[in-house]
Amino acid sequence: MSEFQTRRRFLGHTSAAILLAGVATRLGPRAALAAVQAKVGEPAPLFTAPATNGTPVSVASYKRKIVVLEWTNHECPYVRKHYETGNMQALQREATGQGVVWLTLISSAKGEQGYVTAAQADELTASRKAAPTAVLLDEPGVVGRMYGATNTSTRAPSTTSPPPVAPTSPAPATTCGRRSSRSAPASR
Repeated sequence: MSEFQTRRRFLGHTSAAILLAGVATRLGPRAALAAVQAKVGEPAPLFTAPATNGTPVSVASYKRKIVVLEWTNHECPYVRKHYETGNMQALQREATGQGVVWLTLISSAKGEQGYVTAAQADELTASRKAAPTAVLLDEPGVVGRMYGATNTSTRAPSTTSPPPVAPTSPAPATTCGRRSSRSAPASR
């Protein structure tokens, strides 16, 4: 199998590539967002989250583009493996080189495994030579819950045809990057 096909398979199995349309939902009161969750066959939930430079990034601004949402936790052995081998960076460069928007999300709460400040996230991105479009901070875990991202090994198929598709099957359970008690239970 060629390196290109291997990366494509990896992208299909480890990220949620979502064709986005509609109006953004801003991070806000948890009660208002509790009803917003990714569902198969439904338009993907949209959100606005702060990038590491403080600028709000709204996925609605990427309407009609393919967007990859990558959850990361620098302390997770699975994440470390893919970054240490250069696999993730190669995939990011390949995808963004084809016009795909790659958003890396950090949904770890302060005091929990994987938490980093904006400056630390930028340092990790630079030291790993990562190439996402932007790194977004989701400390309250609102976006993570919208997409069912309970740990960094969550897998989802990708889609490039409407309607947008959310993750369809749970990933195997791991202790890597589990959300704090502030979030929905990590039952995967």
